[in-house]
Amino acid sequence: MNHRKLVQPEHMNDQGSLFGGYLLKWIDEFAYISACIEHPGNRFVTIGLDRVEFHYPISLGEILRFAVTQTKQGNTSVEYLVEVFGQKLAPKDDILFATKITFVNLDKDGKKAAIKRQLH
Repeated sequence: MNHRKLVQPEHMNDQGSLFGGYLLKWIDEFAYISACIEHPGNRFVTIGLDRVEFHYPISLGEILRFAVTQTKQGNTSVEYLVEVFGQKLAPKDDILFATKITFVNLDKDGKKAAIKRQLH
């Protein structure tokens, strides 16, 4: 599933590039949206992200594309690979950032619960 975000002035750090916290927020948000759409009726919470390493500065005005792909599903958890690409300023095939994010499904009491399967 693809999502997009425009990098605006309020997202910039004092060095003139995207503040990393915004990128992590968007990754969490877009992966969560993907999980909810692909697995409706569940209560997901984020439990972890893999390596968080920033290798490329992201410029003001960049249009970011977040490619969110499910990579694993267990009984109570689901993992997504999130790859971030530039669509306006950066070369379109370069991955600007990538990480895996894992969500766990909780029941109404906040305990781990089996992921409800979608009937087709």
